[in-house]
Amino acid sequence: MTTAGEQQGPVRIDALGDWRRSHYCGDLRASDIGSELLLVGWVAGRRDHGGIVFIDLRDRTGIVQIVLDPDDSPIAHERAHALRSEYVIAVRGKLSARPEETRNPSLPTGEVELRVADIRVLSVSRVLPFPLDDASEANEAVRLKHRFLDLRRPRMTSNLIARHRATTAIRNYLDERGFIDVETPILTRSTPEGARDYLVPSRVSPGLVYALPQSPQLFKQILMVSGFDRYYQIVRCFRDEDLRADRQPEFTQVDIEMSFVGQDDVMALTEGLLVAGARAIGAPVPETPFPRMHYEEAMRRFGTDRPDTRFGLEIVELSDLMRESKARILASAVERGGIVAGILAEEGKQLSRRELDELVAWVQTLGAGGLAWIRAAEDGWQSPLAKFFDEGEREKICERTGLRTGGVLFLVAGPRGHALQVLGQLRLRLGQMLRRIPEGQWNYLWVTDFPLLEYNLEAKRLSAVHHPFTAPKDEDLELLATDPERVRAQAYDVVLNGTELGGGSIRIHRPDVQSQLFEALGIDETQQRQQFGFLLDALSFGAPPHGGLALGLDRLCMLWLGESSIRDVIAFPKTQKAFDPMSEAPSAPNTAQLRELGLRFVVRE
Repeated sequence: MTTAGEQQGPVRIDALGDWRRSHYCGDLRASDIGSELLLVGWVAGRRDHGGIVFIDLRDRTGIVQIVLDPDDSPIAHERAHALRSEYVIAVRGKLSARPEETRNPSLPTGEVELRVADIRVLSVSRVLPFPLDDASEANEAVRLKHRFLDLRRPRMTSNLIARHRATTAIRNYLDERGFIDVETPILTRSTPEGARDYLVPSRVSPGLVYALPQSPQLFKQILMVSGFDRYYQIVRCFRDEDLRADRQPEFTQVDIEMSFVGQDDVMALTEGLLVAGARAIGAPVPETPFPRMHYEEAMRRFGTDRPDTRFGLEIVELSDLMRESKARILASAVERGGIVAGILAEEGKQLSRRELDELVAWVQTLGAGGLAWIRAAEDGWQSPLAKFFDEGEREKICERTGLRTGGVLFLVAGPRGHALQVLGQLRLRLGQMLRRIPEGQWNYLWVTDFPLLEYNLEAKRLSAVHHPFTAPKDEDLELLATDPERVRAQAYDVVLNGTELGGGSIRIHRPDVQSQLFEALGIDETQQRQQFGFLLDALSFGAPPHGGLALGLDRLCMLWLGESSIRDVIAFPKTQKAFDPMSEAPSAPNTAQLRELGLRFVVRE
């Protein structure tokens, strides 16, 4: 171990001693000229110009130039020659104006420099595995392995500070409106109807496990029953699911619940919260109220319940025109109760035959039987299906879809839900290929009136579209016992440019309705008591009508900051395999830990 005053190679390591920072580097301006300062930070760069050494000193606020001139301090100047990138130093001196010809207008501190009178070297750095400038294209695996270095990069530092500002604004917004921040348990019990839980074995109760919460849903409902009529929490949640660029096994959500409200109240509050967060983080501030769209309309026009409304390429149904078509592949889909629908790309002439063939193959990977296309060329229709349509049918198709010379019409046939989903994904793919998606446009949208339940083919039973605590619309309540798939939910999702920011609902506050919904989901009375007895008990002691919402904070910050991955707005994220390369978590437990918990691992091949 190297102690203060000892040599480590050619560099003497000093103690900080009684030196204390007077200013942050990035805060210095011309108004500070003449001040005696003490600065600390990392060496971001060193330049030796004819005996005078210039160093860029960096802390979390930015960079300032410091000057080590032998005329100011021969000793400090001599020590400067040994400094290297990422050495940690403390310097004392007077802030001066830079000479006119050396000022840097691209830096907030570009008009000033510190003339160093004394320097202390507090620690040294090994050679870096990658440059720390934002222009560096270091492999993400290397960045995550050395996250402590990656977080020094200006972009990453800025992202985390911006996230802090957003969360502060959100807290202030909710506090001003009478919300109370309440922490809910991290060690809780597993409940069905969600993603896979992360389980934690109990040492004191052998054979039993806790589950890490996927959300605080039940606890925040119980807080409503307890009289805390306005609750919020910026809370860690956990889901053991397959990961994508906008997913993590542990994530943060802004969790809100309110009593004596309807969905309009929750939506209006959320819009104001998003305005406050966007303004704090420097993102474009949305106009309110946000547009609203029913679930059925979103699926019919865009093939998804989180539509990107920045561009056209909307879905058009053609089932009635294809019912008697000689193109049997299309007509037979309608006969079997499915649909034929399409998307018109007006500028489709940009697409080569190779690109059309690639789209056909890609759609098949989505589980569709195929993709038909019709190109309207100067000399007529070009399509494998062209021969099946007579002149009258062509006119009707053109009238319905707007197909004109230069355009390409894409058609998908099959079961309604799947065909619309395939077209929804095709729409996004075409939007990218044809460069139809505008940059710098922020389209917020509410999607409402979701179905309450849907049939789960894998489980062969009904499942909740959102969760089993969502209230049905009052006018649909009677259908819950007779035709549950027709019941609409008092649920609402907020979407930005095709990405779901979060969602919520008005909750069931009557125990009889909650039991009825459990029964529709195949959860019998015994299971209800075992899994949700505490909730049913709470609802039976005077539960107020209530509702709420949860927003994904990581995803919000990712979009607001223009990042493509939530890993770039989280301090210590996991990879897509839920692994932390820096701390190497998860890790194997030792034998003593397993013995104490009464566990034995059986690793599947």
